[in-house]
Amino acid sequence: MGALDEAKHEGQELLGKAKEKIGDATDNHSLQAEGIADQAKAKINQAGDDIRDAIRGRDEDEDEVATRSQR
Repeated sequence: MGALDEAKHEGQELLGKAKEKIGDATDNHSLQAEGIADQAKAKINQAGDDIRDAIRGRDEDEDEVATRSQR
């Protein structure tokens, strides 16, 4: 998974957690549900990226080692 994708999904998950907490605090069930949905979407995207990388036979650690050995 690319670093940008990883950061994007992590940001989406953190935003979802914030929305959920704010929804809890303000008793706003709609915002709370939106936050939970954002978190789920981020986790699904992360899992999809992991599956895509596994299918391509890539492992972040292996890529890093290969890059270092080529230098």
